[in-house]
Order: sequence, then structure tokens, then C-alpha cells
Amino acid sequence: MADGSNASDRRESGEAEGDTEEKGKSRASADDNGDQDDDGKGSGDSESGDDQDSDGKDDDADDPKVRRQKRIVIIVLIVLALLAALAGLIWWLNARHWEKTDDAFIDTKITHLAPRASGAVVGLFVDDNQWVRSGQLLAQLDDSTARTQLAQAEASKAQALSQLRQAHAQIDVAATQVDQAVTDTRGPAAQADKSGRDYQRFADVRASTPAAVAAQQLDQARTTAIADAARLASARKQVRTARARLNSNQTQIGAALAQLKTAEAQIAQANVQIGYARVVAPVDGHISNRTVALGNYAQAGQELMAVVPDRLWVTANYKETQLTHIRVGQHVKVKVDAYPDVEFQGHVDSIQRGAGQSFQVLPPQNATGNFVKVVQRVPVKIVLDHVDAVRFPLGPGMSVTPSVRID
Repeated sequence: MADGSNASDRRESGEAEGDTEEKGKSRASADDNGDQDDDGKGSGDSESGDDQDSDGKDDDADDPKVRRQKRIVIIVLIVLALLAALAGLIWWLNARHWEKTDDAFIDTKITHLAPRASGAVVGLFVDDNQWVRSGQLLAQLDDSTARTQLAQAEASKAQALSQLRQAHAQIDVAATQVDQAVTDTRGPAAQADKSGRDYQRFADVRASTPAAVAAQQLDQARTTAIADAARLASARKQVRTARARLNSNQTQIGAALAQLKTAEAQIAQANVQIGYARVVAPVDGHISNRTVALGNYAQAGQELMAVVPDRLWVTANYKETQLTHIRVGQHVKVKVDAYPDVEFQGHVDSIQRGAGQSFQVLPPQNATGNFVKVVQRVPVKIVLDHVDAVRFPLGPGMSVTPSVRID
């Protein structure tokens, strides 16, 4: 029994010693950790912090909420990438049907107005940017000199008309005188014929039978024949004189007609000069670049103002490589820089036959020197279909971006 109890006591004491040793080791480990913590406080606890971060990361990686957030982010990125690819595909499918350029502008044929006569500006009837109608009077120059010339020409015309009427009246008188002179020759002609035959008969009888006709009777017959012949010659001379007077009157009519035409030409010239003093609008449009003021003296040919016509179009300088599928009549969408939210509609009106450089003052000579190929631009005329000029006042030179539908 004593041995059994001793053995039992030894086992208990061994276990106690084992527990004591384990507790001692735990205390030593704790002391060592405390010493390490004390040493690490001076250097910033770097090793301890790294261990804690790695532990924290591992904990976050194992967190289901974090994994779910990562999956959501990946899905969103994939969806965005698919949407971007789809948008790019749609854009390409649409863009391939259009030819676009930003080298384009509003264009028109501006009318520059200048008087054809010199004078002071006595009337100015328009203001800057005012809309005018074709034929409307814009400015009036002093035309007093031209009106004086017109009055003189009209007086010359009246004088020529008076001379013409007088010449016509004289012709009527001369024609009557010619007729009267011709009538007056009939009696002397008959008398001269009778006296001439009487003298010839007396002469024939005297020649055959001298005793039948006395010499005195023959002389008297000869004298009568000579006198009647003289009266006939005088009457015929009167006829010639009357006809000469008639011809002279006809010549006067020609001179009067020439004077009348000269006066009418002077009147026309004076009216032209008066018209030159008037500056009128040749087309419907808006006044622009007005440089004249009331009272200024304007020289002939001096520009006073310009009219921008209502009819506008777009000149688009497309690259020659873009003209492959552009045709006349194709639909065009036009964006104007001044109205970025408005899309104007139009159509291709024409394509210029030749690049812009071909119409320069000094066109390029590619046959000499080194040659560098440059893509040329060709003007394309685009007509706008419907434009509200009140809401969208377009003008030449404004930048636009046209897009031609080429399918």
C-alpha cells in the first residue's frame, strides 16, 4: 500500500511540475513578447504593423462582401466595354454612309454697288443690314447737270419738230405749184403747136405757089410760132422751178428729221445720265458694308455699299478622295457653327470641274523641280433647301460642317 501511495504521489508531483514548467514557458514567452514590443516602439512598430496588415488583407479577401463587390465591378467594366464596342459599331455603320468635312462655308455672289456718274449724295434711303427689294432706290446723287441737258435736248427736239412741220407745209405748197405749173404749160403747148403748124403750112404753100401766100403773112405766122414757142419754154421753166422748190423742201424735211433724231438722242443720253445718278438694288437681299453718308461726293465707279442676296449656298471643299461616291442631288445635313443645335437640310447642286489650285493666278507646274503629291480639294456646291432667314440669319463666310449621304 505504501508503494502504491508513493507511486501515486510521484505521478501527481510530476504532473504538477509539468504544469509549473508550462506556465513558466508561457511567462517567458510573454516576457519575450513584451521585450520585443518595447524594442519595436522606438523604431515605429514596422514588423508588427506588417503582420497586422497581412492579417487584415487575408481577412478582407476572405470576406464575402468584398468578393461580391469585386464581382460587381468586373461585371460593370465588362458591360461598359460591350456598350462602347456596340456604340463604336453603330457609329461606324452610320458614318460609312456619310462624307463629312469642316472645310466649308456659306457662300453667295455679293453685288457691289457703285454709281456710274460723279456727284454729291443728296439722298440715302437705306441703313446697314436693311433688307431691300430688287429695283428699290438706295441712294440718289445730284443730277441737276443732267436735267439741264435734258431740258436743252427737249427744246432742240421741239425746234426740230417745228421745222419738220414747216417743211411738210412747204412741200404741200411746192407740190401744188408744180401741179399748177404743169397745168400752165398745156395752153402754151397747144398754141405753140398750132402756130408752128400754121407757119409750116404757109411756108409749104409759099414754096409751091409764091403768089398764094404773101410774104407778110408768112412772116407774121413765123413770128407767132416763135412767140408761142417762147411762152411754152417759159411755162416749162416754171415747172422745173416748182419741182426744184419741191426737192428743196424735201431736203429740208430730211434735215429736220436729222435734227429731230439728234434731239431725241440727246434726250436719251440725258435720261441715261439721270439714271446713272440713281443707285438701285439689282436683287433682293440685305445691305452690307455701307461706306457712304449723306452729303459725300461720290466718284463714278466708287463702291458705296453691297447687297448680299437672299439666295445662299454652301461651298464645301472636299478632298478628292472623298468624291468617289458624291453625286449631284444627294441629301446633305449641314451644321452651322453659329447655331450648333440646328441641323439644316440641303442637297448637292454641282461639283466643280477642277481642283481649287487650277484656278490660281500662278497654278503649280509639276513638270519642273521635285514633286510631292498632295491630296487636293475640290469645291462642291450645296444648296440649302429651307432656311428661316428671320430666325437664322446666315451670311457668306460663316463656317459650316456638311455631311453628304452617299448611299
